[in-house]
Amino acid sequence: MSRLFAIFLLIFQGLPAWAICEGTDLIAGLDGADRTALDTRAQNTAYPEGIFWRARKGNSEITLFGTYHFHHDQTEAHLAMLKPYMDRADAIYLEVSTGDQKRLQREIVADPSLMFITEGETLPDLLGPEDWKKLVAEMRIRAIPGFMVAKFKPFWAAMMLGIGPCQTRNGQKAGKGIDEQIGDYAATIGKDSRSLEDYRTVLTLFDAYPLEDQLDMIRLFFAWSDQADDVSYTLLTHYQKQEIALIWEYSRLISLKYGGDNAQADFELFERQLLINRNAGWMDVILRAAPGKTLFLAIGAGHLPGETGLLRLLENQGYVITRLPLEL
Repeated sequence: MSRLFAIFLLIFQGLPAWAICEGTDLIAGLDGADRTALDTRAQNTAYPEGIFWRARKGNSEITLFGTYHFHHDQTEAHLAMLKPYMDRADAIYLEVSTGDQKRLQREIVADPSLMFITEGETLPDLLGPEDWKKLVAEMRIRAIPGFMVAKFKPFWAAMMLGIGPCQTRNGQKAGKGIDEQIGDYAATIGKDSRSLEDYRTVLTLFDAYPLEDQLDMIRLFFAWSDQADDVSYTLLTHYQKQEIALIWEYSRLISLKYGGDNAQADFELFERQLLINRNAGWMDVILRAAPGKTLFLAIGAGHLPGETGLLRLLENQGYVITRLPLEL
């Protein structure tokens, strides 16, 4: 069970990667038309670049840091830079707090249906022989055996496909990702991290959707499968360049280009559930906590840009948004 938890909880706190996962920058290799379209979409996005921001309104101040959940070669430098902002914050928020992550582990033990199919047909039956064979092969190179995969909820199988094999294989060997390190530091200064959402939210995001839509999320990720490590390398490379909208638009481009007939609807569902709806829910928490306070938020970088991103949503509430320099 401990190995299962280490795999499953990476969506919240990020598994570290001790060995450096090399690869090819796939964005740099795009042909002219695709690259032009990608750059245009990214630059037409609100707040397309930047991972470190301040939002001010009256006597309220919010510092926002967009994280990359896996450990990487700038993680410790980022943490050192962020500590003074956490020191003076009245409250420190993560997507899911350190305490809630522990509570989640206990709940999964008590109720496996949160993450597993516990009755009825399992993934081999639901996907059909051809897609099940693809899924097993992809999970095998991520060191996850087929018997374990068979009872995953479709969402969790899709999330595993979104992580490069190198990251998954090396994920238990070393230091913590920035989200977890921020939570640990918050505890050492007497400011235990708080959650922006109920810790069960991600587990149940897609439960209400038709099963075929959920299975299409798995099929959507098959479009990336033969270059999964290159995709992970590409995302980290452009995260470190702070090109956040470019990363998301690249995800959209590849999904629509190779993801089949339902790719656009599947990607829009994924975007709506993982980003748009969660951002709206987080804003309710932020706006209640912010008046007269200094807040620090560490959230996945993909939640920052766009018309439905946190920066624009805060701007719409009268906050003045300023990009802060990374002092590494």
